[in-house]
Amino acid sequence: MSSRASSVQSRQRKALLSAAALTTAFTATAVTAVSATSASANAIRSAARVASKSKPKPQPPSPPVTSEVPPKGNVSLYEEGSTLLYPLFQLWAPAYHKQYSNITVNPAGGGSGKGISDAASGIVDIGASDAYLSSSQLSQYPGVKNIALAISAQMINYNIPGLSGSVHLKLSGSVISQIYQGKITTWNDPAITALNPGVTLPADKIVALHRSDSSGDTFIFSTYLTDSDPNGWGSSIGYGTSISFPSISNALAETGNGGMVTGCQATPGCIAYIGISYQSETQKAGLGMAELQNASGRFEVPVAPSIVAEAQALENKTPADEALSLVDDNASNGYPIINYEYAIIPPHEPSNQKAAAVKAFLYWATDPKQGSSPAFLNQVGFQPLPASVLVLTDKQIASIAG
Repeated sequence: MSSRASSVQSRQRKALLSAAALTTAFTATAVTAVSATSASANAIRSAARVASKSKPKPQPPSPPVTSEVPPKGNVSLYEEGSTLLYPLFQLWAPAYHKQYSNITVNPAGGGSGKGISDAASGIVDIGASDAYLSSSQLSQYPGVKNIALAISAQMINYNIPGLSGSVHLKLSGSVISQIYQGKITTWNDPAITALNPGVTLPADKIVALHRSDSSGDTFIFSTYLTDSDPNGWGSSIGYGTSISFPSISNALAETGNGGMVTGCQATPGCIAYIGISYQSETQKAGLGMAELQNASGRFEVPVAPSIVAEAQALENKTPADEALSLVDDNASNGYPIINYEYAIIPPHEPSNQKAAAVKAFLYWATDPKQGSSPAFLNQVGFQPLPASVLVLTDKQIASIAG
């Protein structure tokens, strides 16, 4: 074997070990992402494809590797949408600009619904969404892509005076469904106390917070309630980025994940669904976080092992367009509300130069040694894409055109 081949195999083995190590980290101290050469990035992606080919189920053909190095000339890229993804884009944008000073990424929030519609209309170069495109949206916006970037989770938080912050209240999807339908109105309701023996709960009124904007968080939250309570929530309300929440007296509407945090902090007795990238904010606000019942009946919190376990159960079911719900699968130790975070890409970027810049940035963002390294993902509680899903993402990125 030549020394070059041996060197390549060594790099691939190290890359595979690095990818495996990502799943064990969750709250590591963030550091500035280090620069990597295009050759190193290609080796990492090659290693990911080797890992995917080792699985017994055949995988799609590997797409050609495209450089993470952007085109020459100054290019400004505009991104908006998911407030769950927004903190990660705020980390990515300055890091990529530091590495490639001719590219400026301008992130903004606004909710997943806005990210989808504005990307589809060509108003922004990259939309951000926690929700994949629905069949009606694909019909409305032909040629639009949803490209998986990472894996996130959603917390169920609460503000219960007198409850120790070290206690993770156990909740099920059916109980949460009844809370949001106004059928359970106090924290000491028998349905809640039955799940939490030994925990003294107050008779305080529950205030159910929901998103007022079109939101991917609402999409995955309502998907969980639909799966958990198919004959109740599923038959009468359903799921989507914008849904008609039941009109109940103990409800409040908030805008964005940030609004959900501050609203719950200001409202004793509240319950809220909040993206994992806001965990540090919920902790600063003194909010509790629930253990959620999964499809196997176990109660889990959103930490790296439980998020990865749920994702692995669905990895090989991910279709080529990556439109797949990861909510409430049957992984015995999986956290039930996780999802792919998506870049929404218009059918055509305004120019070939901008298309090339978008492609380079997305390759960098999903590279396990660059934007998807622990230095970035640990700051927002996300997990990197599994190797076989990264193959699908690479192929979709390669198809972006101007």
